[in-house]
Amino acid sequence: MVSSAMEEGLIYNIKLSSIGPGNVTVPDSIYEPENMDLAMKLHYLRCIYYFGNKAFEGLTPLVIKEPMFVWLNEFPVTSGRFRRTEAGRPYIKCNDSGVRFIEASCDKTLEEWLETKDDAHEKALVSSQIIGPELSFSPLVFIQLTKFKCGGTAVGLSWAHALGDAFSAARFMNQLGKTMDGNGPGRPIALAQSLTKSTSANIQPGDVEDPLSIKRVGPVGENWMKVTECNMNTFSFNIPGTQLSHLQSKLRREGAEFSPFEALSAVLWQCIAKIRGRGPKVVTICEKGKKNETDGTLGNGLNVSVVKAEFPIEEATPSELATLLKTRALDERKKIDQIMEKEQGLSDFIVYGANLTFVNLDEGNFYEFEYRGQKPVSFSLKIDGVGEEGAILVLPGDKNVCEGRKVTAILPENEITELKDELKREGLLA
Repeated sequence: MVSSAMEEGLIYNIKLSSIGPGNVTVPDSIYEPENMDLAMKLHYLRCIYYFGNKAFEGLTPLVIKEPMFVWLNEFPVTSGRFRRTEAGRPYIKCNDSGVRFIEASCDKTLEEWLETKDDAHEKALVSSQIIGPELSFSPLVFIQLTKFKCGGTAVGLSWAHALGDAFSAARFMNQLGKTMDGNGPGRPIALAQSLTKSTSANIQPGDVEDPLSIKRVGPVGENWMKVTECNMNTFSFNIPGTQLSHLQSKLRREGAEFSPFEALSAVLWQCIAKIRGRGPKVVTICEKGKKNETDGTLGNGLNVSVVKAEFPIEEATPSELATLLKTRALDERKKIDQIMEKEQGLSDFIVYGANLTFVNLDEGNFYEFEYRGQKPVSFSLKIDGVGEEGAILVLPGDKNVCEGRKVTAILPENEITELKDELKREGLLA
């Protein structure tokens, strides 16, 4: 799909190459994805880090690439390619095929881009490639450097979710900055993953039904992307800290103390229910899990849970919905493990958009990607492969949004305009 920015000639001078680990990975090393990794295989993270002039000023492509060879030594799985066992279960062969590196130029300054950018234009700054149709030739990671007219740079990361969640992707990029400064780790972060590894041995499949938090699709074969029945669109907006505090205070007067994620999710849940004229009475919550905090390797450590309401959502108060989100979330990660194990990782599912999905990325260390002492002035993250029920992402706010949050809504395109209207009525959008 060609983005509108490319069609308008704003992005040009595109060059492609590949970068792999500087050291040869142990021959015949493979990585066996866990069940949760395979449950996420039809989803992709598209991240964009915006840097000011000083970060990449005066650096040639060769100088930028040089530390990447050392960086990729630490993550051999990201340079591998998917294969299938004789039984059909996907695994990654750590064969140092590399990540794809894209260079591009933009006809706007960074300031102009950030003032006028929309989600359609942002697609030009990060690859939209998926895995397939030939697994053995499909890169799992794409890095795109787009130079703006003023000297600013956008660093785009396209990340196959089967490698890990957004917290893993952030760890991966943050390590690039450390490697650039000569502060790489003492041992490869993903060394354990370059060897055969599986945690499914202790999982007893039993008689298990499909969990509420996932949706069976396909089969998709070797094209790892679900085709939705309607066009999905993306809309992002910032919530300043003062506005967020006001919302939390309002809900506190109605009920208990709620986190920014719970407060924003409750309001958006009700807004979407009003748009649809019904429910949704079941929603999914994805948020940081214990593995994200304790495990240094890549992987999908998200807690995945569902919340069910027994009353009409559009008639509830936001504090009632926030209370449900806070106290009634039912963990489904074990059920997902069981169903994937029962079907030997062969079936195709989606998680985001199986139900309306609220994704808590509040603790994502996205702004810790520091390059030559410079941190991003802005960051955006979107998910491809979201189902028709949609997804709401809550992220840390941009630097200029003090103590605020950024919200990204991925919904059927006919709901975006109505959502904006509802948010204006709630006072969350100007």
